[in-house]
Amino acid sequence: MSSIPFQLNLGGKLFDLSEPAIMAIVNVTPDSFYGLSRLFTEKDVLNRVENALKEGASMIDIGAYSTRPGARHISEAEEQERLREPLKSVRKHFPDAIISVDTYRAGVARWAVTECNIQIINDISGGTLDDLMFETVADTGAAYILTHMRGTPQTMQQQTVYENMLAEILEFFSKRIARLVHLGAKDIIIDPGFGFAKTLDQNYELLAKMSYFKQLELPILCGVSRKSMIYKLLDSSPEESLNGTTALNMLGLLNGADILRVHDVKEAAEAVKIFGKYKSYQPQS
Repeated sequence: MSSIPFQLNLGGKLFDLSEPAIMAIVNVTPDSFYGLSRLFTEKDVLNRVENALKEGASMIDIGAYSTRPGARHISEAEEQERLREPLKSVRKHFPDAIISVDTYRAGVARWAVTECNIQIINDISGGTLDDLMFETVADTGAAYILTHMRGTPQTMQQQTVYENMLAEILEFFSKRIARLVHLGAKDIIIDPGFGFAKTLDQNYELLAKMSYFKQLELPILCGVSRKSMIYKLLDSSPEESLNGTTALNMLGLLNGADILRVHDVKEAAEAVKIFGKYKSYQPQS
């Protein structure tokens, strides 16, 4: 296993992952599971991005299709229309920002890269919902977040039966990474897909054993922010899940996360700073 820090080529600039990075969630959906994250105006979006960057985010993930369990399906045209002004406005006002588009549709991804100069495609389906996605990733040269999921956002929670969950997810990643590399994709990030076709207990097993995926020698993204694995366990709500999110983010860092995808940047940045200090006193292997 390589001990060299990961580097990503993001739009022609090298991005160093020797320290964990923070990806800020920017939702331009009316039905995101966390109500306080929904943004409706250009001013709201720009304020959110500006604050996230000030608080320590180095990546901005903009999505227009809610992927919560049972989310309403929208057309590709509606998704792209929701994204059009936010992506163009964020790129105009923050020209140096690293922007990710959260979409599983190849057409939306290609448009976002070519027309809005985004650097990362964040595909919650791992290429399972659009056969053209991998070719699009390779053609555009964008970095790609490869997420494990079964089914669709509408059906994924009915597909949680595994014989050996870790082995099956590893096989999923291995086959898809091989195909991406064969096509010419170069900058791949893996996301175990917390909440995507996993039960509450499976999510915690996955978090505890996330370092298992280090054998793939690719950066790992951990996205647990305010998810049901927190509020269902604590009998609370997404709005009451900040403390639980911080606890899980720290466990993610301890188990090998290179990127934290979060709603709450300041708290995640503090967790990363504390983790860095803690790690500096750990014996070097």
